[in-house]
Amino acid sequence: MDKLAIFSGNAHPELAKNICKYLGVELGDALVGRFSEGEIRVKINENIRGKDVFVIQPTSPPPNENLMELLIMIDALKRASAKRITAVIPYFGYARQDRKDQPRVPITAKLVANLLTVSGADRILTVDLHAGQIQGFFDIPLDHLFAVGIFIEYFSKLGLGDVVVVSPDVGGIKMARAYAKRLSAGLAIIDKRRVSPEETEAIHILGEVKGKNAIIVDDLIATGSSLIEAVEVLKAAKAKGIWAAVTHGVLSGPAVSRVDKTTALNELVITDTIPLEDHKKHPKIRILSIADLLGEAIKRIHNEDSVSALFD
Repeated sequence: MDKLAIFSGNAHPELAKNICKYLGVELGDALVGRFSEGEIRVKINENIRGKDVFVIQPTSPPPNENLMELLIMIDALKRASAKRITAVIPYFGYARQDRKDQPRVPITAKLVANLLTVSGADRILTVDLHAGQIQGFFDIPLDHLFAVGIFIEYFSKLGLGDVVVVSPDVGGIKMARAYAKRLSAGLAIIDKRRVSPEETEAIHILGEVKGKNAIIVDDLIATGSSLIEAVEVLKAAKAKGIWAAVTHGVLSGPAVSRVDKTTALNELVITDTIPLEDHKKHPKIRILSIADLLGEAIKRIHNEDSVSALFD
């Protein structure tokens, strides 16, 4: 592992340290600060010539700052003669704009993919993309990890009976089916219509949830409107208990207060792909670590082993 180097920006240093702990290596020494006018300043303080370098940096809020830090770090590492640079982006921001669903709008996910490639990244490692087709936006290898195993382990320990996995919309059916298969559970879908970019209106449930323990699965929670709406619909359909398993806890705006006010939700279970220091002691939010999964993937990439074997 002497040719492996791990660096981190300011987005999520705690996750980077936990990944290094799993791998048994030291976090790379780099200055990632600001000049007096606010421009990002980066300096790699150790020799990384010929090394296999991984940069841990989710593009979580503030997304522009964190993305720009990542791009500049990659450029600095490339100019320092790193042999290979892998951008480890646990949460890939700007992923929601992945197609032209309206006239005169950008495909920002493609733009970010281009920026990462041009900056000098040789490979991308990410977790639960908002849309699988984003993998095709890159002309460099991309390893796409799934948090399903982490959630399955947690819910298996809870020992819930009569489980039904619920997709909060039609677009999440594939993810919900994967959970249902692993849990040997039923499957339900909430049919809804979006009334604005931030608000949705639930219609009805496809599937049987009455008297069952429902687990809503999704890739991210932002303002929480979709999740809370799904919880209320399941409550009205007389679900026995309601949990939510969401990979990326963006938790912007009124999300946390909405979780607080919803008595029907037993627990919101999320991973630490995004720093969640303020919510670690929240009584209804459970945070699971993604560090070991990312650490194992990094080790396999470095050793040229199969990453897909992680999901067998």
